[in-house]
Amino acid sequence: MSDDSRSALGQFWDELDLLVFVVGVGVAAFAVLAFALFEGPATDAMQGANDFLWTSLGWAYLLVMFSLVMFVLFLIFGPWGNIKLGAADEEPEFTFIAYFAMLYSAGIAAGIVFWGPAEAIFHYDAVSPFVGAEPQSAGAAVGAVQYTFFHWGLSAWTAYVVMGLPIAYYAYRHDAPLRISTVIAPWVGLDNLDGKTAKLVDILAVFATIGGVATTLGLVGSQFLVGIEWTTGTSFGDFGTVLVITGLTVAFTISVALGVEKGIRRISYFNMALFAVLTVATFVLGPTGYIMAVGTEALGGYINDFITMSFYTGAAATGGTGVAEWVGGWTIFYWAWWFSWTPFVGLFIARISRGRTVRQVAVTGVVASTGITIPWFATMGGTAIFLQETGQADILSVVGELVEAGSGYPLFEALPLGGLLTVLFLVLVTTFLITSADSSTLALGMLTTGGAHNPSTINRVIWGGLIGALASLLMVTGGVDALQAAAIITGGPFAIVTLVAVAAMVLTFGRQRALFLREEDEVDVPASADVVKGTDDD
Repeated sequence: MSDDSRSALGQFWDELDLLVFVVGVGVAAFAVLAFALFEGPATDAMQGANDFLWTSLGWAYLLVMFSLVMFVLFLIFGPWGNIKLGAADEEPEFTFIAYFAMLYSAGIAAGIVFWGPAEAIFHYDAVSPFVGAEPQSAGAAVGAVQYTFFHWGLSAWTAYVVMGLPIAYYAYRHDAPLRISTVIAPWVGLDNLDGKTAKLVDILAVFATIGGVATTLGLVGSQFLVGIEWTTGTSFGDFGTVLVITGLTVAFTISVALGVEKGIRRISYFNMALFAVLTVATFVLGPTGYIMAVGTEALGGYINDFITMSFYTGAAATGGTGVAEWVGGWTIFYWAWWFSWTPFVGLFIARISRGRTVRQVAVTGVVASTGITIPWFATMGGTAIFLQETGQADILSVVGELVEAGSGYPLFEALPLGGLLTVLFLVLVTTFLITSADSSTLALGMLTTGGAHNPSTINRVIWGGLIGALASLLMVTGGVDALQAAAIITGGPFAIVTLVAVAAMVLTFGRQRALFLREEDEVDVPASADVVKGTDDD
């Protein structure tokens, strides 16, 4: 064995949080083996758990998410917004452009690429009971785009910011470890973040991240495979799907392992530039007037109906007592998906937010991200509906044959310069898959090393292979339904952890309110002034 190999193995072993790593890898490996060897029982068990969660506890997902949105609005407009995540005179680590590009690319942007051309056309045909319009009508079109704003707007980004802020505060003000369990510092104390309770929180974070990331990689990976088939005519069977997605994930992980910050930053710049080009080109070359008309009305409906939509279960419309199937299959799925991504994206936001204020992080992470997302969905959704309505492209038929992953390709082919736009869309799918794979394996590495900022290459390759294998197996065995079930199941526990994060900020920020309001005069405060010196249970 070479010296470099010994050094790599030594770093991997020395930094490892053995309990969290072993349990996390065990859960991922068990899931991979279960779906590989016992496809039927594994799929049935997961679907049964999923059905119970969204029918019996769907209301809880809705209540928690709305509470988080209200809290973030308080952080933006309230007295805690000027709290610095770092020393009082510390400058932000990254420029705003770099910061926003990385935050957006590592957040839900990969899912945005997948669902942008697909979701509105679904709602246009299978209308939400909340909208109450006839399928494929003008009212259905507006309601469809309005619901895409709701699913991907303020609520989608809120949970990430709530999770990232307390971690960044403790990490950069009190040298706490950069990991999810840091949110319980007010109760156990900064000196006890290696105890049993902290380990349990980090294990839950690994569990949630596995499900959330596997969902995203599976969805975007299927879009990548459909794109290859669409443009080249080459199709992949089940075995080919497993090999391609696993291989891509591992390859992307290795390719950027030597320069995480530079790699993610550069790819994020490229992502955002191509994202903007594709949005503007579709807006200009597509039905511009229709996009503006439907998008404007949908935005007004989103603003006006936000509170009602946030609490809508659909039970009254169907005469049922639980959460109606439409709401469970869409809104509850999305909220659970965002919760399952809070450990990964929350950690990443904390990692890049040093030197910024609470208000800057909240405005960038929620308001600015929503401001970029709405034009994308208005443009893609409006174009898809217009092309379907005018007969220029039968996107619904393509979706029926190739599921959601195929919706973007007929959309772009129907526009002027369609061949070029289709290739650009496939490139965007690929680059977002890269950032998702690398950022997620970075987060899992941080979670399983006790908070290392740059986990070893071996650690990330292990996670890349396991997550890629799980994503591809879920695609093969159950498709989108299985991926959605995985997100709902793994997101549930972290809905509770986000509330813990809120409580941590209330306790810590509230105790120091006078100092936070005089940030420019603040002096270093010992950890004991902010954090209760609790005791853990070990």
